[in-house]
Amino acid sequence: CTLDSEVALRVGGDFFFDPQPGDPPVNLVLIAGGVGINPLFSILLHIADLHGYQEGKRNRHKLGTAKLYYSAKTTSELLFKKNILGLMKAFPGKITCCFHVTQQHSQICEELQPHVTGK
Repeated sequence: CTLDSEVALRVGGDFFFDPQPGDPPVNLVLIAGGVGINPLFSILLHIADLHGYQEGKRNRHKLGTAKLYYSAKTTSELLFKKNILGLMKAFPGKITCCFHVTQQHSQICEELQPHVTGK
């Protein structure tokens, strides 16, 4: 976002991402903490499926980018982290993630280091 950008926020409740063919592309910012990642991980998988179809020219969806901000106490509590890293590798620049840990005292594994902020 840039200064004066319009954003929509949704906290809790029933939510989903279901773009229709012909809809203008939107850029998503997904924010999760702890087990709150579950519905957002499903959205990321859906986005990856649509990007995969788009690359195969099997659909007419126009997609923007998806950026996930995901926080937990330690990297061991980051659910689906390997899957998320895989999505980022499969769709570079289209799906990105920034992990934040608040109480990490041990060394962060090399694979996660470029994507982790916090203690």
